[in-house]
Amino acid sequence: MLPKHSMIDFRSDTLTAPTDGMRAAMAEAEVGDDVYGEDPTVNDLEAFTADLLGMEAGMFAVSGTQANLCGIMAHCQRGDEYLVGQNAHTYKFEGGGAAVLGSIQPQPIEMNADGTMDLAALDGYVKRQPSMNHFAHSTLLCLENTHNGRVLPEDYVSKAQATVRAHGLRVHLDGARLWNAAVATGRRPAEVAAGFDSVSVCLSKGLGAPVGSVLVGPVDLIDGARRWRKMLGGGMRQAGVIAAAGRYAIEHHVERLSDDHANASRLAAGLSAIPGIRVDGPHTNMVFIELESTDPQELEKELATRGIRVRPGAVTRLICHLDISESDIDQAIRAFEAALG
Repeated sequence: MLPKHSMIDFRSDTLTAPTDGMRAAMAEAEVGDDVYGEDPTVNDLEAFTADLLGMEAGMFAVSGTQANLCGIMAHCQRGDEYLVGQNAHTYKFEGGGAAVLGSIQPQPIEMNADGTMDLAALDGYVKRQPSMNHFAHSTLLCLENTHNGRVLPEDYVSKAQATVRAHGLRVHLDGARLWNAAVATGRRPAEVAAGFDSVSVCLSKGLGAPVGSVLVGPVDLIDGARRWRKMLGGGMRQAGVIAAAGRYAIEHHVERLSDDHANASRLAAGLSAIPGIRVDGPHTNMVFIELESTDPQELEKELATRGIRVRPGAVTRLICHLDISESDIDQAIRAFEAALG
C-alpha cells in the first residue's frame, strides 16, 4: 500500500488539508477570548455566516454534531421530542446526544432515499395536544440538506415546514452540506435556509476548513445554544485561528464546489462503463456503487495498491472534494478498471 499522504482519498470530504491561503489567514488572525465574546475573528465569522443565511445571529461550534445538538437542546425541553428521518445524521450518526445529554426523545420516521419523508406520515407522528400526556410532546422537526448528496426539493421543504408549523412545531435544518445544495441549484444560501428556525452549516465538509460549524438563528435561540455549548465543553478561547479558516473557506471555496460536482459526474460516467459495478449518482459531490460479484473488502485492498482509498460497504460511497482533481478522477477510473479486470 502507498503512504497515506500519496493516496487519492474518496472516503469523505472532511479529509482535505488547509490550502496555503487558508493557512495564511489562520496565521494572521486577530484573536481574543471567545468565552468572553472578545475574539473578533470568531465574532466576524458568526455575524458573516448568519447574514449569509438570512438569520439574526450565529454561534461557532467545533463540529456539526455539536452545532446540531446545541440547536436541538435550545429548541426543546427535557421530555420533548424531535421528529427526524430514520437515516438522518442528527438521529443516526451523532451518538444519540439529544437523548443522552438533553433528555429529548427522537421520533424516527421512515425516510426516502432522497431525504424526504411522506408528509401524511409526518403529520401523523406529531404529538402536540396538551391532553396527550402519555407521549413526549413534539416540539421540533429536523431536516437534512443535502442528504447523501441529494438536494431536498424546494417544494417538499416548504410543505414539510407548513405541515409541522400547523401544529406549532419549529424546524431545524442540518445544513452540513447546504453549500452544495446552493451551488447545485444556483440558489443563494439564504434561499436554501429560508423558512427554518435554525440552521447548522459545516466548514470542514467540502469547504476545506480543518474544523468547525456555525449554528444560526434568532438571537434568543443562539443565546440559549451558546449556554448549552458551554455546558458541553465547547467554550473556546483564542478560537480566531480556526474561525479565520472558516471565513476563508466560505469566501473562497463555495463556488468551487461546482468542480467537485463535475468530478462526481466524471467519476460516475467512468465507473458506469466498467462491468461489474452498479452506479447510483452523481448526487452533487457523491457517487454510490454496488459490486455485482467482487467483495468490497477485496476491492478496497486492490485499490489501495493503486493509490486509491475508499470506505467499503454493501454500498460504497465515493466523495469528491477540494483535494481531488480531474486527473485524480481519471486515475481512479483506471484503478477500478484494473482492480476489477
